[in-house]
Amino acid sequence: MITRTRNIAILGSTGSIGRSTLEVVRRLSDRFRVTYLTANQNIELLRQQIEMFHPRGVVLSRESDASRLRTYMGRATEVLVGAEGLEEIVGRADVDVVFSSLVGFAGLKPTLRAIEAGKDIALANKETLVVGGEIIMEKVRQYGVRFVPVDSEHSAILQCLQGEDLSSVSRLLLTASGGPFLHLDSARFGSITRAQALNHPTWKMGNKITVDSATLMNKGLEVIEAHWLFGIPREKIEVLIHPQSIIHSMVEFVDGSIKAQLCAPDMKIPIQYALTYPERPAAPFPRMDFPALGQMTFFEPDLGKFRCLALAFQALETGGTAPAVLNAANEVAVDLFLDERLSFAAIPTIIEDALAAHTPGFHVSLDDLIDADREAREFVRHSAAVHAQ
Repeated sequence: MITRTRNIAILGSTGSIGRSTLEVVRRLSDRFRVTYLTANQNIELLRQQIEMFHPRGVVLSRESDASRLRTYMGRATEVLVGAEGLEEIVGRADVDVVFSSLVGFAGLKPTLRAIEAGKDIALANKETLVVGGEIIMEKVRQYGVRFVPVDSEHSAILQCLQGEDLSSVSRLLLTASGGPFLHLDSARFGSITRAQALNHPTWKMGNKITVDSATLMNKGLEVIEAHWLFGIPREKIEVLIHPQSIIHSMVEFVDGSIKAQLCAPDMKIPIQYALTYPERPAAPFPRMDFPALGQMTFFEPDLGKFRCLALAFQALETGGTAPAVLNAANEVAVDLFLDERLSFAAIPTIIEDALAAHTPGFHVSLDDLIDADREAREFVRHSAAVHAQ
């Protein structure tokens, strides 16, 4: 049981997960004090968060934005910059918990630094484990830190595994809503617009993760994350389409029994569980109205239609630096799509090309992962530029 107020650093506080986390923390003000916040470029929202939570310091991506914020805030709040600023704050003595909701590869190094500094981690940045799962989990064991997932699917699995022996697990069933194009013919994927891809039927999320949900790459990344989090081999991890997003994932055991975790699709529920694990404080979150729900349906994913999911399984099976390449290629491809310089249908094609062009390394170091990430990004940018000519 938590008996003292814990200091928390929230990485990515202006994103959708970061904002929800601050709502939870504000309600749990007897348990948590916000000591640091970080943002990319949303200075105005960060200013509002500073005024509400009074952190000791903040980090912004660019020096120009940091200078502007210093002008606004004076000396009351320390303002740091960039990757160095992130790695600085997560190691400070006035941080007990690091909540990482950064987007993409940027979350890897700060998470490693926080683990090495002995901080407990609440991880909403799935790319950290996709890219560096072997290194991260070895560090978690070495430093003995608490490492709790925030994603609703992995939170569900964690809850289903409470009191169970991992050797009795038959398979993990990760559920997916199917996104906005579940019933759209793949022949029409080439004409999908940015606005259509960002119109998720269930969840309200940031742009990158919303596009990943539309391609089902998000679910593929979660498969890789689940492999590292729970030590379950790839052949025991399956994906099931569940459009209602009420069952957030399931665990099947060797006797045929299945545990499922159900709740309304509200990210504040797994966020609070991650922060207070293994406790369950009372909360005013939405309750399930099963008669109103009426039914829950399930489908197998079409791997021919949603090729990104198939590529994620392939990268996990290959191992080594392949998941780092998958992630980097996807990040750049999604950025290009959001900038309307790449079609939706081209996203899996260019990722597949990047994987095919890469010779994976094994027993990798952090530098190996950084190199693979950089090379994959360069490959995708070059390929996209050639195709645009």
